[in-house]
Amino acid sequence: MNITTILLDLDGTLLPMDQNEFTNKYFKLLCKKMLNYGYDPKELTEAIWKGTYAMIKNNSSESNEIIFWNCFAGIFGERVMNDKKYFDEFYRNEFNNLRSSCGYNPEAAKIVRKFKSMGLKVILATNPIFPAEATESRIKWTGLEPDDFEFYTTYENISGCKPNLRYYRNIMDRFALSPRECIMVGNDVTEDMAAKELGMNVFLVTDCLINKNNEDINKFPHGNLEQMGTYILSDKTII
Repeated sequence: MNITTILLDLDGTLLPMDQNEFTNKYFKLLCKKMLNYGYDPKELTEAIWKGTYAMIKNNSSESNEIIFWNCFAGIFGERVMNDKKYFDEFYRNEFNNLRSSCGYNPEAAKIVRKFKSMGLKVILATNPIFPAEATESRIKWTGLEPDDFEFYTTYENISGCKPNLRYYRNIMDRFALSPRECIMVGNDVTEDMAAKELGMNVFLVTDCLINKNNEDINKFPHGNLEQMGTYILSDKTII
């Protein structure tokens, strides 16, 4: 079957970053803000990780947003629902200071627009642990706009997270796609290459490689972002 759809990861793929540095600065900024509303930094950090784990394990039809806030409320009590507006405010404002923690690769926008010009469907398959505003900001940091994508996953609009295969199935079901007509592109061996288990084509971007289990990456087509574009565009099975 011909490839019709490109699924692209964001963090570390289209948007260069050191994941640990980004995460540390994210928690530092968030905890600084929420300290003003009575949240202990250590407790808040632990609660967010628990909520993230709940989203990863989400096998229900509920959105990740619902799963996260139910978990969060179970830790801090129902008062967190009244405080949600402060978290939303953080993503609208302070979150954008994290841009300085990320790099920039002009190939990202160039490749996405080339895919689109060829009539390919381009979906941003970023792990949906953030609200839409945070995802849209990170898209813009790459030189792209949210409407450059057919669809981009956020914690409001999907259930499950990578490497949970439910996440990939939800995307395919939404667009009535077969795994064989898709290629998943990402920099995380565990999270992104998991799509191969469904029969999806994959490409591992090595610019900001994450390989927690030290797997042999030679079993996947791999290379930098520019090489990824060349690999896909030169594939005679495309549309």
